[in-house]
Amino acid sequence: MNIDKNTDTILSELEKHGFEAYMVGGCVRDEIMGRQCHDTDITTNALPEQILEVFSSYKVIPTGLKHGTVTVLCGGTPFEITTYRIDGEYTDHRRPDNVEFTNDIIADLSRRDFTVNAIAMNRHGNIVDPFGGKEDIQNGIIRCVGDPEKRFNEDALRIMRAVRFASQLGFSIDGATAEAVHSMRNDLKNISRERIREELDKLICGKNCIDVLLGYSNVITAIIPEFEPSIGLDQRSPYHRYTVWEHTVRAIAAAPPEDLLLRRALLFHDIGKPSCMKIDENGRGHFKQHDRVGAEMTTAIMQELRYDNHSVTDTAALIANHSKKLRSRSDAKRMMSKLGDELFFELMEMKKCDNSAKNEFVLKENIYFDRIIKAAHEIIENDECRSIRGLAVNGSDLVQLGIKGAEIGETQKELLELVMGELVSNDRDELLRYAEQRCRT
Repeated sequence: MNIDKNTDTILSELEKHGFEAYMVGGCVRDEIMGRQCHDTDITTNALPEQILEVFSSYKVIPTGLKHGTVTVLCGGTPFEITTYRIDGEYTDHRRPDNVEFTNDIIADLSRRDFTVNAIAMNRHGNIVDPFGGKEDIQNGIIRCVGDPEKRFNEDALRIMRAVRFASQLGFSIDGATAEAVHSMRNDLKNISRERIREELDKLICGKNCIDVLLGYSNVITAIIPEFEPSIGLDQRSPYHRYTVWEHTVRAIAAAPPEDLLLRRALLFHDIGKPSCMKIDENGRGHFKQHDRVGAEMTTAIMQELRYDNHSVTDTAALIANHSKKLRSRSDAKRMMSKLGDELFFELMEMKKCDNSAKNEFVLKENIYFDRIIKAAHEIIENDECRSIRGLAVNGSDLVQLGIKGAEIGETQKELLELVMGELVSNDRDELLRYAEQRCRT
């Protein structure tokens, strides 16, 4: 295992003082898988007060002494060091009421959630893997340590973590664990919205999100019931080959995994369709206003999940505009003016991902979108006007023409629309002549 200098220092310090010391959990799993490790957790048979003594010359934060955890800063990197422990009852279904410290590393590993996270490794490369986690990694399986119902009853968020890991790692979920995921999914209602939100964001960015979101849609509806009407809903449209939910899932998977805003917007983009669906006399489905309704629903759901205001606003803006027709350079300017440049390009990528999950002939529309994107880059490069601030005249200029009060803003909006529509050039004299003429009529 490739151990960085700071990690090796922490492990060495504990060993020098006669204690066992292992890296444990996700960092070991990721190393075995060849993935980059971001956080290294350390477990040891040293008691909390002994950990404090070992690292007395380091900056130490006693983050969770009651549960045996001490955070040590080494080379500017924080390391959580936790004493081997046996957990007591989880009456709040989140944290153990009490813990009992132990000298047995296997007893400590037995309390962990999944076998792939119940592997320990010391600085010499020796592995402790009593539950077959390494084999499960090799076979691509998420399996609870011990009885799945007991693990999920201790902390129901593990239900969400199971599907998140399956999506993120590209694994399948073991039969008994999957059965417990399905049967106990409603326990997620007892989990804080913030914890649910964090797992949901990771899930939708996973490489295996299609299989997980389709195979465990009832887990998603347990935390966001508003998705229930989308499951299995035939769109009855020549543009669509999938149900609303499957279309949603496949659109998500078309977006870059690192673009959380885009994937989140695609998750919610058609949530308004079921309530807006109308069937015409020919049996065809129509969804007028589903973008507006979806944006409103998304705002309420995201606020309930405690997303920050900026994320809520941007996501809702993308959803509210994802069905708007953009066919010309002027259309691009108007939408850039409305959303801002950065969000405009997110919208264009959203439209392309949306199309990728429809019938194949719809993909031809992406050619037009690419042209719009190219035009938008030219607009930026040429610094073409797409905001009131960018107009060649300002409010003071209009006041000198005798325009007052609310009329100033109305005139500016009208001038901007003319400029963006390329009906009037963004020339000071030309704009002043138009404004003066407007003032006289």
